[in-house]
Amino acid sequence: MRELVLNSIIHRQYNNIGDIQIKIFDNRITIFNPGKLYGNLTIEDLKTDYYQSSARNKLIVEAFFLTGDIEKYGTGFHRVRSAISKYPSMKFKYQEIQDGFLTELSYEDPYTSKTVDKTVDKTVDKTVDKTNEEIILDAIRANPGITQQKLIEITGLTRRGVEWNMKKLKEESVIKRVGGKKYGYWKILI
Repeated sequence: MRELVLNSIIHRQYNNIGDIQIKIFDNRITIFNPGKLYGNLTIEDLKTDYYQSSARNKLIVEAFFLTGDIEKYGTGFHRVRSAISKYPSMKFKYQEIQDGFLTELSYEDPYTSKTVDKTVDKTVDKTVDKTNEEIILDAIRANPGITQQKLIEITGLTRRGVEWNMKKLKEESVIKRVGGKKYGYWKILI
């Protein structure tokens, strides 16, 4: 966690008014920081341990280096992968999303993991380039009883963002709510 928090502080895009967001869930922690990858670095590069690091905020990097909080440039993700390799149920994922970078550390309990959550996560992983409406529809297909909170987690939108997209889908007669809030489900009409 320390590496990921430091990484988000060091590599965020400071001329973006957005905040670094740390969200803690039952089985995962996500960290979002404003600003996509810097320079020519790609997601594929980060999956290797032999990429050339470049710093958007050189003075911040130097400050953390001089205080001993970071040891070397460009070793954070390697250190995270190395640390969690001892725990086969832990996963480390990252992606560029909206106008920033999202990292996720998750834990899958083999005794209590839910098939629906796995299906939704796989669906969302395959639909990074889809619109929010498409992501919501895929999530509803995987779990018609999905909650608004789960849609917020999947899409990365705010509560109002999810509400707006759901309202639009209802107005266009794409989806319909069947039953009440607590025990109802979503039905896709098209």
